[in-house]
Amino acid sequence: MFRTVLSFAGFAVREAGDGYTALNLVEQEQPNAIVLDLGLPNVSGEVVLQELAATPVTRSIPVVIVTGLPGAHEYEQAACVLRKPITPDRLVHTVRACLLAASST
Repeated sequence: MFRTVLSFAGFAVREAGDGYTALNLVEQEQPNAIVLDLGLPNVSGEVVLQELAATPVTRSIPVVIVTGLPGAHEYEQAACVLRKPITPDRLVHTVRACLLAASST
């Protein structure tokens, strides 16, 4: 759903089905933003987030965190967090807001 919504909104989208693939894609072509579900298989979204933050080349990429996981409260205060369920309009609005915030820093 995310890929379709963001594509219709004009974003070029690459999709990864698990955290390992996501890290490989980001390494190959650094995106302008990442929409990251914390509940990814194989390598969790939390590990992906830690890896992105620990790598100088990727730490400045804005990340929209998506979670429906209980106990993910440490992310709730971040500007780029979406709690499931997510509406298409909210997804697009949040990605645009995070890109704008990142470009103004």
